[in-house]
Amino acid sequence: MSTEQFRGQTAVITGAASGIGMGLAQYAAKLGMNLVLADINAAQLDQFAATLATKTITVATDVTDLAAVQNLAQRTWDSFGAPDLVFNNAGILVTGFTWEIDPARFDKNMAVNVNGVLNGIRAFVPRLLEAGKASRIVNTASIGGFLPSPLMAPYTASKFAVVGLTETLQYEMQILSAPVKVSLLAPGPVKTSIFVNPFGDKPRNAAEQQFVDNMLRMTQENGVSPEAFAEGVFKGIADGDYWLFPQPEYIEPALRARLDTILRRDQPTLNLF
Repeated sequence: MSTEQFRGQTAVITGAASGIGMGLAQYAAKLGMNLVLADINAAQLDQFAATLATKTITVATDVTDLAAVQNLAQRTWDSFGAPDLVFNNAGILVTGFTWEIDPARFDKNMAVNVNGVLNGIRAFVPRLLEAGKASRIVNTASIGGFLPSPLMAPYTASKFAVVGLTETLQYEMQILSAPVKVSLLAPGPVKTSIFVNPFGDKPRNAAEQQFVDNMLRMTQENGVSPEAFAEGVFKGIADGDYWLFPQPEYIEPALRARLDTILRRDQPTLNLF
Protein backbone atom coordinates (compact mmCIF):
# COMPACT_ATOMS: atom_id res chain seq x y z
CA MET A 1 0.00 0.00 0.00
CA SER A 2 1.30 3.46 -0.87
CA THR A 3 2.35 5.88 1.86
CA GLU A 4 0.56 8.58 -0.14
CA GLN A 5 -2.44 7.82 2.08
CA PHE A 6 -0.79 9.76 4.92
CA ARG A 7 -0.77 13.15 3.17
CA GLY A 8 -2.97 15.59 5.06
CA GLN A 9 -3.47 13.21 7.99
CA THR A 10 -2.45 14.05 11.57
CA ALA A 11 0.10 12.25 13.72
CA VAL A 12 0.74 12.71 17.44
CA ILE A 13 4.23 11.70 18.56
CA THR A 14 5.53 11.67 22.13
CA GLY A 15 9.25 11.70 22.81
CA ALA A 16 9.58 13.70 19.59
CA ALA A 17 12.58 15.85 20.48
CA SER A 18 15.15 13.09 19.93
CA GLY A 19 15.80 9.60 18.71
CA ILE A 20 13.07 7.48 17.18
CA GLY A 21 10.42 10.12 17.87
CA MET A 22 12.40 12.69 15.91
CA GLY A 23 12.84 10.24 13.05
CA LEU A 24 9.12 9.50 12.96
CA ALA A 25 8.37 13.23 12.87
CA GLN A 26 10.88 13.91 10.09
CA TYR A 27 9.49 11.14 7.92
CA ALA A 28 5.87 12.08 8.67
CA ALA A 29 6.66 15.66 7.64
CA LYS A 30 8.02 14.38 4.32
CA LEU A 31 4.74 12.55 3.82
CA GLY A 32 2.86 15.82 4.26
CA MET A 33 1.25 14.99 7.60
CA ASN A 34 0.12 17.49 10.22
CA LEU A 35 2.13 16.97 13.39
CA VAL A 36 1.48 17.27 17.10
CA LEU A 37 4.85 16.82 18.76
CA ALA A 38 5.28 16.23 22.48
CA ASP A 39 8.35 15.99 24.69
CA ILE A 40 9.37 16.93 28.20
CA ASN A 41 12.24 18.99 26.77
CA ALA A 42 10.29 22.00 25.48
CA ALA A 43 13.24 24.01 24.18
CA GLN A 44 14.73 21.11 22.22
CA LEU A 45 11.28 20.21 20.90
CA ASP A 46 10.58 23.72 19.62
CA GLN A 47 14.01 23.96 18.04
CA PHE A 48 13.44 20.70 16.17
CA ALA A 49 9.88 21.57 15.13
CA ALA A 50 11.13 24.77 13.51
CA THR A 51 13.04 22.65 10.98
CA LEU A 52 9.92 20.84 9.70
CA ALA A 53 8.15 22.09 6.59
CA THR A 54 4.63 21.02 7.58
CA LYS A 55 1.84 22.16 9.89
CA THR A 56 3.19 21.47 13.36
CA ILE A 57 2.30 22.29 16.94
CA THR A 58 4.44 21.45 19.94
CA VAL A 59 3.16 20.60 23.41
CA ALA A 60 5.58 20.29 26.31
CA THR A 61 4.41 17.07 27.95
CA ASP A 62 5.49 14.87 30.83
CA VAL A 63 3.94 11.56 29.77
CA THR A 64 3.97 10.31 33.37
CA ASP A 65 1.36 12.98 34.19
CA LEU A 66 -2.11 11.95 32.95
CA ALA A 67 -3.39 15.53 33.08
CA ALA A 68 -0.52 16.62 30.84
CA VAL A 69 -1.29 13.89 28.29
CA GLN A 70 -5.00 14.78 28.40
CA ASN A 71 -3.95 18.35 27.64
CA LEU A 72 -1.94 17.00 24.69
CA ALA A 73 -5.09 15.30 23.41
CA GLN A 74 -7.15 18.46 23.84
CA ARG A 75 -4.54 20.52 21.98
CA THR A 76 -4.61 17.95 19.19
CA TRP A 77 -8.39 18.14 18.78
CA ASP A 78 -8.35 21.95 19.01
CA SER A 79 -5.74 22.23 16.25
CA PHE A 80 -6.50 19.37 13.85
CA GLY A 81 -9.48 17.39 15.11
CA ALA A 82 -9.23 13.65 15.69
CA PRO A 83 -5.73 12.38 14.81
CA ASP A 84 -5.05 9.49 12.46
CA LEU A 85 -1.95 8.17 14.21
CA VAL A 86 -0.94 8.35 17.87
CA PHE A 87 2.61 7.25 18.62
CA ASN A 88 3.09 6.53 22.33
CA ASN A 89 6.83 6.59 21.88
CA ALA A 90 8.52 8.40 24.79
CA GLY A 91 11.00 6.19 26.63
CA ILE A 92 14.17 6.15 28.70
CA LEU A 93 16.71 3.52 29.73
CA VAL A 94 18.84 3.12 32.84
CA THR A 95 21.42 0.42 33.45
CA GLY A 96 22.92 -1.43 36.37
CA PHE A 97 22.58 -4.60 38.39
CA THR A 98 18.94 -5.03 39.34
CA TRP A 99 19.57 -4.78 43.08
CA GLU A 100 21.85 -1.76 42.77
CA ILE A 101 19.60 0.51 40.70
CA ASP A 102 18.31 3.34 42.84
CA PRO A 103 14.56 2.90 43.44
CA ALA A 104 13.82 6.39 42.14
CA ARG A 105 15.64 5.62 38.88
CA PHE A 106 13.87 2.28 38.54
CA ASP A 107 10.47 3.83 39.22
CA LYS A 108 11.11 6.67 36.77
CA ASN A 109 11.99 4.22 34.02
CA MET A 110 8.75 2.31 34.63
CA ALA A 111 6.71 5.52 34.88
CA VAL A 112 7.90 6.87 31.52
CA ASN A 113 7.98 3.61 29.58
CA VAL A 114 4.79 1.99 30.91
CA ASN A 115 2.62 4.72 32.44
CA GLY A 116 3.51 7.02 29.55
CA VAL A 117 1.99 4.52 27.12
CA LEU A 118 -0.97 3.87 29.42
CA ASN A 119 -1.64 7.59 29.78
CA GLY A 120 -1.58 7.93 25.99
CA ILE A 121 -4.21 5.20 25.78
CA ARG A 122 -6.31 6.80 28.51
CA ALA A 123 -6.17 10.24 26.94
CA PHE A 124 -6.69 9.37 23.28
CA VAL A 125 -8.64 6.12 22.95
CA PRO A 126 -11.93 7.33 24.52
CA ARG A 127 -11.89 10.42 22.28
CA LEU A 128 -11.10 8.35 19.19
CA LEU A 129 -13.88 5.90 20.00
CA GLU A 130 -16.32 8.77 20.42
CA ALA A 131 -15.18 10.30 17.14
CA GLY A 132 -15.69 6.95 15.40
CA LYS A 133 -12.78 7.71 13.12
CA ALA A 134 -10.47 5.16 11.55
CA SER A 135 -7.20 5.71 13.40
CA ARG A 136 -4.25 3.83 14.85
CA ILE A 137 -2.46 3.70 18.20
CA VAL A 138 1.22 2.77 17.87
CA ASN A 139 3.01 1.84 21.10
CA THR A 140 6.80 1.70 21.10
CA ALA A 141 8.20 -1.35 22.85
CA SER A 142 11.56 -2.83 21.77
CA ILE A 143 13.13 -6.12 20.84
CA GLY A 144 13.95 -5.86 24.55
CA GLY A 145 10.25 -6.45 25.13
CA PHE A 146 10.72 -9.99 23.84
CA LEU A 147 14.36 -10.69 24.70
CA PRO A 148 15.43 -10.05 28.31
CA SER A 149 18.80 -8.47 28.95
CA PRO A 150 21.03 -8.27 32.00
CA LEU A 151 21.96 -4.89 33.45
CA MET A 152 18.81 -3.16 32.19
CA ALA A 153 16.06 -4.70 34.32
CA PRO A 154 13.72 -1.68 34.41
CA TYR A 155 13.90 -1.27 30.64
CA THR A 156 13.34 -4.98 30.04
CA ALA A 157 10.43 -5.12 32.50
CA SER A 158 8.85 -1.96 31.10
CA LYS A 159 9.06 -3.07 27.47
CA PHE A 160 7.66 -6.51 28.30
CA ALA A 161 4.78 -4.64 29.94
CA VAL A 162 4.24 -2.53 26.82
CA VAL A 163 4.06 -5.69 24.69
CA GLY A 164 1.35 -7.14 26.94
CA LEU A 165 -0.52 -3.85 27.31
CA THR A 166 -0.59 -3.29 23.56
CA GLU A 167 -1.82 -6.77 22.71
CA THR A 168 -4.54 -6.40 25.36
CA LEU A 169 -5.61 -3.13 23.75
CA GLN A 170 -5.75 -4.86 20.38
CA TYR A 171 -8.13 -7.49 21.79
CA GLU A 172 -10.30 -4.80 23.38
CA MET A 173 -10.65 -2.90 20.11
CA GLN A 174 -11.66 -6.18 18.46
CA ILE A 175 -14.33 -6.80 21.12
CA LEU A 176 -15.78 -3.36 20.37
CA SER A 177 -15.41 -3.73 16.60
CA ALA A 178 -13.81 -0.31 16.89
CA PRO A 179 -12.35 1.66 13.99
CA VAL A 180 -9.28 2.25 16.18
CA LYS A 181 -6.46 -0.05 15.09
CA VAL A 182 -3.39 -0.94 17.15
CA SER A 183 0.26 -1.59 16.34
CA LEU A 184 3.20 -2.73 18.46
CA LEU A 185 6.51 -1.17 17.40
CA ALA A 186 9.64 -3.11 18.34
CA PRO A 187 12.86 -1.35 17.30
CA GLY A 188 16.16 -3.11 16.99
CA PRO A 189 19.40 -1.09 17.07
CA VAL A 190 18.75 2.51 16.08
CA LYS A 191 21.33 5.28 16.29
CA THR A 192 19.88 7.27 19.17
CA SER A 193 21.02 8.55 22.56
CA ILE A 194 18.98 5.94 24.47
CA PHE A 195 22.10 4.61 26.19
CA VAL A 196 23.04 8.06 27.45
CA ASN A 197 21.87 7.85 31.06
CA PRO A 198 18.97 10.29 31.58
CA PHE A 199 20.05 10.84 35.19
CA GLY A 200 23.53 11.98 34.23
CA ASP A 201 25.33 9.48 36.47
CA LYS A 202 28.09 7.11 35.40
CA PRO A 203 28.18 3.30 35.48
CA ARG A 204 28.78 2.03 39.01
CA ASN A 205 31.21 -0.76 38.16
CA ALA A 206 33.30 -2.33 35.42
CA ALA A 207 30.60 -4.80 34.33
CA GLU A 208 28.06 -2.03 33.83
CA GLN A 209 30.59 0.14 32.00
CA GLN A 210 31.52 -2.72 29.67
CA PHE A 211 27.86 -3.44 28.99
CA VAL A 212 27.11 0.18 28.12
CA ASP A 213 30.23 0.40 25.94
CA ASN A 214 29.25 -2.82 24.11
CA MET A 215 25.70 -1.60 23.50
CA LEU A 216 26.88 1.79 22.26
CA ARG A 217 29.34 0.13 19.88
CA MET A 218 26.72 -2.34 18.62
CA THR A 219 24.22 0.45 18.05
CA GLN A 220 26.69 2.56 16.10
CA GLU A 221 28.00 -0.37 14.04
CA ASN A 222 24.68 -2.09 13.29
CA GLY A 223 22.03 0.54 13.93
CA VAL A 224 20.07 2.49 11.35
CA SER A 225 19.30 6.19 11.45
CA PRO A 226 16.00 7.17 13.10
CA GLU A 227 14.60 8.48 9.81
CA ALA A 228 15.54 5.32 7.88
CA PHE A 229 13.91 3.33 10.67
CA ALA A 230 10.79 5.50 10.41
CA GLU A 231 10.43 4.66 6.73
CA GLY A 232 9.99 0.99 7.65
CA VAL A 233 7.52 1.91 10.38
CA PHE A 234 5.27 3.84 8.02
CA LYS A 235 5.43 1.08 5.43
CA GLY A 236 4.18 -1.37 8.03
CA ILE A 237 1.39 0.99 9.08
CA ALA A 238 0.41 1.50 5.44
CA ASP A 239 0.17 -2.30 5.12
CA GLY A 240 -2.05 -2.45 8.22
CA ASP A 241 0.44 -4.45 10.29
CA TYR A 242 -0.01 -5.02 14.02
CA TRP A 243 3.57 -6.23 14.52
CA LEU A 244 5.92 -3.48 13.39
CA PHE A 245 9.36 -5.10 13.17
CA PRO A 246 11.24 -2.81 10.76
CA GLN A 247 14.45 -4.76 11.46
CA PRO A 248 13.33 -8.41 11.31
CA GLU A 249 16.89 -9.62 10.86
CA TYR A 250 17.59 -8.73 14.51
CA ILE A 251 14.49 -10.05 16.20
CA GLU A 252 13.35 -13.12 14.26
CA PRO A 253 16.34 -15.46 14.80
CA ALA A 254 16.59 -14.46 18.47
CA LEU A 255 12.85 -14.90 18.98
CA ARG A 256 12.96 -18.41 17.54
CA ALA A 257 15.90 -19.29 19.77
CA ARG A 258 14.14 -17.89 22.85
CA LEU A 259 10.94 -19.77 22.06
CA ASP A 260 12.90 -23.00 21.66
CA THR A 261 14.57 -22.37 25.03
CA ILE A 262 11.18 -21.94 26.68
CA LEU A 263 9.62 -24.98 25.02
CA ARG A 264 12.61 -27.14 25.99
CA ARG A 265 12.52 -25.70 29.54
CA ASP A 266 16.21 -24.87 29.18
CA GLN A 267 17.94 -22.64 31.70
CA PRO A 268 18.38 -19.15 30.20
CA THR A 269 22.03 -18.39 29.52
CA LEU A 270 23.72 -15.47 27.82
CA ASN A 271 27.30 -15.00 26.67
CA LEU A 272 27.35 -11.22 26.81
CA PHE A 273 31.00 -10.31 27.23
